[in-house]
Amino acid sequence: MGEKISWITEGNSILFLAICVVVAALMLLVFAIRKIVRSRPLPMDEMEGHDFEFYCADLLKSNSFIDVEVTKGSGDFGADILAEKDGVTYAFQCKCYDKPVGVRAVEEVYAGRDYYDKMVGVVMTNQYFTEPAVKMAKKFNIMLWDRDYMKEMEKE
Repeated sequence: MGEKISWITEGNSILFLAICVVVAALMLLVFAIRKIVRSRPLPMDEMEGHDFEFYCADLLKSNSFIDVEVTKGSGDFGADILAEKDGVTYAFQCKCYDKPVGVRAVEEVYAGRDYYDKMVGVVMTNQYFTEPAVKMAKKFNIMLWDRDYMKEMEKE
């Protein structure tokens, strides 16, 4: 009778191990699917620079920004879009890249914010930011709106 009990316990251990393997495999599958979905190209990834600026302007309008103005293409002094929300004025630099955005975009909007006498400077991108860009943005008090932030704006 003792042998039967140890066999049942051993069977339960094997069943428990099998369940753990299945759960781990499912977790890996979910992680892989999320990674694929996250890296999947979005419509904004296929846009040219000026088209991306108008896309960003439309996104701002749909998120309650007013007086949204796309500046002229060249000689914009570092700001692609000027806008206002809740009494706060903004200068936006838009970057549609296929790689992370660096410090130059932060420098550009820093200059544009001051040139146009706006309160807040923002870099909007379809990508993410390099670590040096993040550090500089913190130092210069510039907001960084990356791919994930823009996707959330689209949902609203």
